[in-house]
Amino acid sequence: MLIHKILNVIIVPFRKKRMEFFLREINPQPLGKILDVGGTPYNWNLIGYKNEVVLLNILPHEGVPEANNFIFVTGDGTNLEYSDNQFDIVFSNSVIEHVGSYQKQKDFARELCRVGTKIWLQTPAREFFFEPHYVTPFIHWLPKTWQKRLLRNFSFWGIIARPSRDYIDAFVDQTRLLGYEEMVEFFPGKRIIREKFLFMTKAYIVTN
Repeated sequence: MLIHKILNVIIVPFRKKRMEFFLREINPQPLGKILDVGGTPYNWNLIGYKNEVVLLNILPHEGVPEANNFIFVTGDGTNLEYSDNQFDIVFSNSVIEHVGSYQKQKDFARELCRVGTKIWLQTPAREFFFEPHYVTPFIHWLPKTWQKRLLRNFSFWGIIARPSRDYIDAFVDQTRLLGYEEMVEFFPGKRIIREKFLFMTKAYIVTN
């Protein structure tokens, strides 16, 4: 979508900075096993990462250029078919807010922590005034019924992309941003980092 292309130009520096922070904090080893749940090569290519990464998505891999260091697999992040601590690092960027209900998000968090020795997860903060998916301030603080009515004509996403009513309804139902208390609940014993912008918490990062 055009709006996502425009948004990517703006956010690329932030994503690259976040990935560089990941490298410093987690320090992945050349032979370490990495699972990226819900990811694509995009974030890894930002930092020129050349070691092996398993990219797991709920839908089959299509339309993404192949690369020697990426392994594409299909699976459900809320019920991973891997053994405990099978991966040295489990990575997930802006995915947990899309898995659906509170319970599914809790299941997703549990599975990432179960299969990885180390974890790195990022998700937008509900408290931040700007909703990144709709490219619009404040609208995510409204009841979902109001969001469904307003998004098509009163958000940058709706005005530019013109999504159908059914698509909007499904997307709103599926998208659930998290607050700090839920992050602590979902990831007990993990480090919760507040990613700041303009002195406000823009996103949360979970790591060991």
